[in-house]
Amino acid sequence: MKWLTLDEIKSQLRIEQDFDLEDTKLTMYGDSAEAMVCEYTRRTYDDFIDNYGEIPAPIREASLLLVVASYEVGSPVSMQQMYTVGYGFDMKVKPYMRLADGPLDE
Repeated sequence: MKWLTLDEIKSQLRIEQDFDLEDTKLTMYGDSAEAMVCEYTRRTYDDFIDNYGEIPAPIREASLLLVVASYEVGSPVSMQQMYTVGYGFDMKVKPYMRLADGPLDE
């Protein structure tokens, strides 16, 4: 993970910091969330740093929303509610979307 930390994820999920049985899964969810945010915004970690000096708080929060959805439901769609995490995620991430076409720099 480049901008989320395991401690931050555990805090968001209200998991005791010393409970380490799910650290591998939580790390995978964090990596996946960051990758999804980068794909959605068409930005890389370095692009965020170059343009904003840090990872903006809404991007960090949107990443945590994805982690929570993955952990609690197993996917970003709830079978009970039948809608995606989308609205809160979109509201946080859309202002940071890069609109130009072209390949992302890795």
